[in-house]
Amino acid sequence: MRKIEHIGIAVKSLETSNLLFEKLFGAPAYKQEEVASEGVKTSFFMNGPNKIELLEATNPESPIAKFIEKKGEGIHHIAFDVEDIRAEIKRLQGEGFIVLNEEPKKGADNKLVAFLHPKGTNGVLIELCQENS
Repeated sequence: MRKIEHIGIAVKSLETSNLLFEKLFGAPAYKQEEVASEGVKTSFFMNGPNKIELLEATNPESPIAKFIEKKGEGIHHIAFDVEDIRAEIKRLQGEGFIVLNEEPKKGADNKLVAFLHPKGTNGVLIELCQENS
């Protein structure tokens, strides 16, 4: 893993949260998109070299809706940039981590993504991200 790629925050309303984070960072989101396969709409903010992703559920069955129902709004995941996501998945499985999706899938911000089960990572959902070329 090369660096933290972004921190994902689950929110009830992108509209409301976008206004809050615009005030916080002094700049609007640089990108918004929907990932229909995951049932989520996202906004991305930059703060110096750091990226924050806000996630709003688009349906009650989405992982974000379930997360908010259980825990409320807040940090949902930490994403790490990787050079070769398939090799990293194999390496982490060899180390005993539970990978939630063994085949990378298309995520937001032109990334291939895979997730590690939080039961094996001190309760933190970890996302692996590789630039989708």
